[in-house]
Amino acid sequence: MPCNTHSTHDPPDGKPTPALITRAAIKLTGAGVLVVNAGGARVRPNIPIIDLQGEPGRDIRTGLAINHEVVDRVFENGVILGGENLARISEAIVIGESIPAGTTTAMAFLVAMGYDAWDKMSSASPVNPRELKIAVVREALRNAGINKPLEDPLEAVSRVGDPVIVAMASITIGAAKQGAKVLLAGGTQMAAVLAFIKHADKNALSNVAIGTTRWLVNDRTADLIGLVREIAHVPVASANLDFGNMPYEGLKAYESGFVKEGVGAGGASIAAISRGYSISQLQGAILSDYEELLRSMGNTT
Repeated sequence: MPCNTHSTHDPPDGKPTPALITRAAIKLTGAGVLVVNAGGARVRPNIPIIDLQGEPGRDIRTGLAINHEVVDRVFENGVILGGENLARISEAIVIGESIPAGTTTAMAFLVAMGYDAWDKMSSASPVNPRELKIAVVREALRNAGINKPLEDPLEAVSRVGDPVIVAMASITIGAAKQGAKVLLAGGTQMAAVLAFIKHADKNALSNVAIGTTRWLVNDRTADLIGLVREIAHVPVASANLDFGNMPYEGLKAYESGFVKEGVGAGGASIAAISRGYSISQLQGAILSDYEELLRSMGNTT
């Protein structure tokens, strides 16, 4: 499962990252994992990775988020990775992401491409800072000189997007064109990836679906389903995880609107369920891994 990674989605107050969910699902299924650096890893991780030769995105308020040549390079490398590598070893691929501020850059990209993404992007917090996101996006669009919809998704990413959007989209296009089924694992950011695919290679959409979590779909401050309907007719599935009866407050926090999604959690869960594992088995594995994590930290509360 390729994962374009900038961060680990660890909340600052200690609530468990959704990578916990992804890890448990992968352990259950025994699925292979590839970590892909889309360009945002300023510090190279000490694990085997695939590097698309990108660069960290700048503050989108500058109006030039990523240099054009970098965007083109990431796109070309992503198509090669998806089509000439991943699609040849697997008929089904789950692509997750981890990037800070990704919903804000996704909103900016979608608006730049002519979509109504205002007030529709999710947040890892129960209190969605929508006004702040809108203010940032308006400033970004103004400084980028975007006053009407762009036609080129590469141009939109270069001006107000982030490297994860172009990386996920290009990998998907490459794999889907070779017949592989691709599940975009994530929240409202996947709408931006979907829009990029639509404008770059519409035919690839026939092999694409979106997988997320119940918490994300039920987020009243966002509207993933509405965004997807505006962009393209692709399936959207959600994993019906419920942490309400978990014995730890860190896990129960998901039911209060914290975190919701990230690092491919929903898509990995859906992949596990499609392999025949039940929700209860998956939640048991998540709990077991969380308890292991607590023990390793010397904490059992």
